[in-house]
Amino acid sequence: MAVTLHNIPEGMAVGVVYAGFLSGNSGITSAGALTLALGIAIQNLPEGAIVSMPLRAEGMSKGKTFLYGVLSGVVEPIAAAVTIVAAGAVVPIMPYLLAFAAGAMMYVVVEELIPEMSEGKHSNWGTIAFSLGFVLMMILDVTLG
Repeated sequence: MAVTLHNIPEGMAVGVVYAGFLSGNSGITSAGALTLALGIAIQNLPEGAIVSMPLRAEGMSKGKTFLYGVLSGVVEPIAAAVTIVAAGAVVPIMPYLLAFAAGAMMYVVVEELIPEMSEGKHSNWGTIAFSLGFVLMMILDVTLG
């Protein structure tokens, strides 16, 4: 449930950027919107695993755990579509919506993922993966705009 709730602001972030692009905002490029969508899509792979792996460890079938992992992310495109539709009427507050979505994502990372990543015997792997993910996002940001 926590991952599903976390995916709503992610969908909102994508929706706000695409709504800005569609409204003709010169500060938002198609490459920038694609970069955000791609970055969120990349980080959704481990989120699906976060949902599926504990269920599998409890004995649930592979198909059912995969389905639950997918369903936890289905709210993202819905939130993006709703935001795109609603954003047409609220273009002036789009920066605040985007800031809210980004803040919600940062809260989840700082509150949940970083402490969990730092626990256990192999915590160095989490730190290395975090660093590689950050570098990948910076490369995408620089190359795609």
